[in-house]
Amino acid sequence: MPCPICEKETDAAYRPFCSKRCANVDLGRWLNGAYAVPSTDPDDIEQALEEAAREDRKIH
Repeated sequence: MPCPICEKETDAAYRPFCSKRCANVDLGRWLNGAYAVPSTDPDDIEQALEEAAREDRKIH
């Protein structure tokens, strides 16, 4: 399995990466949100609660 960052052969010490550098690049991507999962949830919590209440009223 190649390193997911640079495609070089992996090193067992840093698996699934080839080096500490590539492991740190991956960690940096996680920390800055590059791997964030897209969401359709509204940014405003009050809006989300209102929409959930409206949906609940439709069901009941």
